[in-house]
Amino acid sequence: MLFRLSDIYKSYGGAEILRGVSFQINREEKVGLVGRNGAGKTTVFRIITGEESADSGEVHKLNNLKIGLLQQHIDFTENETVHTAALSAFQRLHDIEAEMRRLEIEMAENFSEEILEKYAELQTEFEQSDGFTYTARAEAILLGLGFTKETWNTPTNNLSGGQKNRLGMARLLLSNPDILLLDEPTNHLDVGAVEWLENFLQNYETAFVIISHDRYFLDRTCRRIIEIEKGRAVTYKGNYSQFLVEREERREQQQREFENQQSFIAKNEEFIRKNLAGQKTKMAKSRRNMLERLERVEAVSVDRASGNFNLRRVERAGLNVLTAEDLAIGYGEKALAKNINFTLNRGECLGIIGGNGTGKTTFLKTILGRQRELAGALRWGTKTNIGYYAQNLEDLDARNEIIQEIRRVAPTADNGELRGFLARFLFVGEDIFKRVEDLSGGEKGRLALAKLIYSGVNVLVLDEPTNHLDIPSREALESALESYPGTILAVSHDRYFLDQIATQILSFEADGATEIFDGNYSEFHDWREAQSPKAADLGFGTTADFGFQDEDRRPKTEDRLSKNQRQNIEKRIKEIEKEIPQLEEKLGKFAARMTAPDAAANHEALQRVSAEYEETQKQIHTLYAEWENLESMLDGE
Repeated sequence: MLFRLSDIYKSYGGAEILRGVSFQINREEKVGLVGRNGAGKTTVFRIITGEESADSGEVHKLNNLKIGLLQQHIDFTENETVHTAALSAFQRLHDIEAEMRRLEIEMAENFSEEILEKYAELQTEFEQSDGFTYTARAEAILLGLGFTKETWNTPTNNLSGGQKNRLGMARLLLSNPDILLLDEPTNHLDVGAVEWLENFLQNYETAFVIISHDRYFLDRTCRRIIEIEKGRAVTYKGNYSQFLVEREERREQQQREFENQQSFIAKNEEFIRKNLAGQKTKMAKSRRNMLERLERVEAVSVDRASGNFNLRRVERAGLNVLTAEDLAIGYGEKALAKNINFTLNRGECLGIIGGNGTGKTTFLKTILGRQRELAGALRWGTKTNIGYYAQNLEDLDARNEIIQEIRRVAPTADNGELRGFLARFLFVGEDIFKRVEDLSGGEKGRLALAKLIYSGVNVLVLDEPTNHLDIPSREALESALESYPGTILAVSHDRYFLDQIATQILSFEADGATEIFDGNYSEFHDWREAQSPKAADLGFGTTADFGFQDEDRRPKTEDRLSKNQRQNIEKRIKEIEKEIPQLEEKLGKFAARMTAPDAAANHEALQRVSAEYEETQKQIHTLYAEWENLESMLDGE
């Protein structure tokens, strides 16, 4: 056991947040802590670390337990750089190094056995703490989290808030605590860094607890889910997807128990009412006492908006809603992305992904007509009516109540219809009379999305629609979009969300290229992982001599190959087709060794594996180029 919470209660201003939370975390456990916003997840972390105390209950911790907490706001000391801030996780090793240097000087001036013995003790501790590899480990983690070598000397006070959070995470991962507490670790990370972190945590040897709204991330990293619901903790085995199945089964069972108990209570209350003053008074009083002592089963409260949204009909657009042909986008002379080609048909959803600065937002501005394309063509189909969801929620009037705000797009709708629709977005009861200015960021996001979907437009353009939304809100949005009859374009880093709604993926790459794929995110990810480097992207390698003495004597398209030449080419093609899979398997093994959490522990070994990886990659590139040239010889015959 690392720590255990036993019957924890916590209130703020009379509002009870935690009502008897109990769970235990053991060594090497990989746990996701979930629950809607305000459920008390961060409060649990604060109680674990001792930042706050519980009103009642107990926290039992292993003696000298070292807890690593990912803070949402990171501070660094003055004059630190990215590199020195990461290395500050090894303060004890720095102190040992400094003391060893001091002792070396002292021994040179006045040698003694006592000084030598002290030096030997420090040297042993330094070696046992991997003192000779900590710099390499720090640099490997910095690279993984998106800090290129060019940024390592950047002063920390020049970093953005997101960069500081990433650097704080690097320092935390290097500190090697007994348990990691990670509160929204994927915030401020692009997809590449998130995937690196997923791989790191999958191989992480000690325990961690993660609070995250990134369901895909929870699926890939966690083997146990703890849900904070109605102030209590319920534990489930498995990752997030398995949790959903098990939770649904548990809720169905709880609902049956609730309904059975309600029937039992109703029958006994009817008996008490009829007999309390009659001949069976004693029996009636006994049953009344029994009901008073009965532990009541709670009704199931379902967060997810389910069922048909009964959306207003939208005007039917033409079949081809949006077409891009050799489109290039950017600013001035600078093209962020080019050669964009796709056709989006009525009722489809284009999921748009890519790292920061690759052109996603510029693409949205271009298709919305807010800036011109640099080259190519962009055509909207007939009868398209576009609605845009911006991250800054610019279209909300802070003075309005929620129901007044949605009425702006439906002035003739009756209150019952609007209430029913807003309930699907988790605005229930008196919530609808809250003023927009009093809503949280997540609530404003939900309202803006509800308003847009209800407006009757037949094309939705969504820029990071799940930002600031908790998991139940994301599920409500997905349910609404599944019922939406129009066409959707959505920029999102939420891979689980894209799995639910996307029919195509448009990926913006770092080199200005784009990739279009028919399918959702997981299908795209698996497809890309399975792809070998494209010969067209590799340049030209050397071609073996198949009866020609130099390049100028290769057969031209109009030339005929001799029988001997053709046999030699076909033989070499078969050889290449055997060699490439072997080299790619070898490449995969090198990649796994380079990205393992302990890879940086041996800097020399890491450099050696990296060199072997690059050499193998070059061999594969050369073989693909050779294969392409040989195939073109046969095709051109």
